[in-house]
Amino acid sequence: MIRCKRVYEAAADEDGQRVLVDRLWPRNKRKEDLQGQWLREVAPSDELRRAFHQGEVDFAGFTQRYQQQLAAHPEHWYPLLDLAAKGPLTLLYAAKNTEHNNAQVLAEWLEDELERRGPGSSPVCYAT
Repeated sequence: MIRCKRVYEAAADEDGQRVLVDRLWPRNKRKEDLQGQWLREVAPSDELRRAFHQGEVDFAGFTQRYQQQLAAHPEHWYPLLDLAAKGPLTLLYAAKNTEHNNAQVLAEWLEDELERRGPGSSPVCYAT
């Protein structure tokens, strides 16, 4: 199962492996409090991230462009497939929008890839 969770939420046993998937370190978050790893390379490019946050690209356009970036660099996200295949995986993000963020797009991408490999689970994103 792949979940998405804000990095500011407390870690839980059901999180399994926790991976921060943002390019920038979250504000007011100490690195020792992460309780997981940080894979900044899997995040959208700075250019795409800025365009989305500034409203130059809507979520559909962001999703399409981010998926193109993911397709061009499987070496960035492929290690996440192994983690997801072994047990629960929680993708951490800092965005306030719990429905439209890079972790959600990445979770769906990974689920699609897992389905190609065999039975998968549905991504779960939740907010506080």
